[in-house]
Amino acid sequence: MSAKESPVTALPSSAERPPLPFLDLARLDGAVADRALFLSELRAAIRRFGAFYVTGHGVDPAFIDSVFDLSRGFFALPEQDKLSIEMVNSPHFRGYTRAGWERTRGLADWREQLDVGAERPALPQGPDSPPWVRLQGPNQWPEALPDLRPAVLRLQDQLTTVSRRILATVAVALRLPEDAFDPILTDQPTQLVKLIRYPGHDAVPADDAPGGDAPADDAGGQGVGPHKDSGLLTLVLQHRQSGLQIETDGGWADVPPVPGTFVVNAGELLELATDGYFDAAVHRVVTPPAGVDRLSTAFFLGAGLDVRVPVLPLPDDLAAEARGPERDPLNPLYSSVGENTLKSRLRSHPDVARRHYADLVGASA
Repeated sequence: MSAKESPVTALPSSAERPPLPFLDLARLDGAVADRALFLSELRAAIRRFGAFYVTGHGVDPAFIDSVFDLSRGFFALPEQDKLSIEMVNSPHFRGYTRAGWERTRGLADWREQLDVGAERPALPQGPDSPPWVRLQGPNQWPEALPDLRPAVLRLQDQLTTVSRRILATVAVALRLPEDAFDPILTDQPTQLVKLIRYPGHDAVPADDAPGGDAPADDAGGQGVGPHKDSGLLTLVLQHRQSGLQIETDGGWADVPPVPGTFVVNAGELLELATDGYFDAAVHRVVTPPAGVDRLSTAFFLGAGLDVRVPVLPLPDDLAAEARGPERDPLNPLYSSVGENTLKSRLRSHPDVARRHYADLVGASA
């Protein structure tokens, strides 16, 4: 389905509308004046919020519903089926993670999830290979749900197409060539789909784990703590339950599900590439109330692992407004994509780090 053929999205009334702007990709195919206005609104949305809702993306809503049905089916599998593909078995950070076993800034994120990357073979490793080459490799799939693999890989392909189109449009909004991000993406960009379930607040983390690892302390209402995504763009597909929030000048603002839309977040690599003209979106998810859970699917598009992200040559007037990337000692940003990605994964999944990256973090880290 093309953007022109996308069903019309019924947007909330102005009184009910969230603070993030709504941008319709179908306007790119409209009159010259409307296209120019769209580009201006896109640049302003990322500049102000680092995020926006997108409509007109062309992904069939019935297909998205089917993916959520499969996601629900996966999380309903017996624990032993999910643990058979637990992430700790994968040096590539692929597979299932139990609630409380991923961390943001050292605190437990109360969500369970399945991480699926691009289906690529493991890279060869030698004594001089950088550690990040271990990030590429095969996914883990549940034998009990064979329909999941083709659906998630199809979704990954479609969301990659949408994300590339948005990124090309971002380049034009910056008055750069449409292909300005192509050397950063390469023909093998980093792609990651996360199927995510946030259990209700009354759940309690497990206190036993294989290999002597243990989950982090429960962080109360933290579904996932405040953070920036490490890639270029993130698409968030929300089901029915709210919980996503974005940090604004006025504090935390709710970003509720709106049927037919994706939420687009700018990531750290976009912040680096624009020298801080765009800031990556700081966002979090609040744990749903007792007796309720929340499903979402996130897609992350990043650069090729072997890329060093350059600062793009912005027009003088935009470059003058660039603030430089954020300098956070707790979250250093590296121009090396592999290094930046590995940094994020090691601190988020300490059990995987201990098992597969003990040479970097120490066996007892």
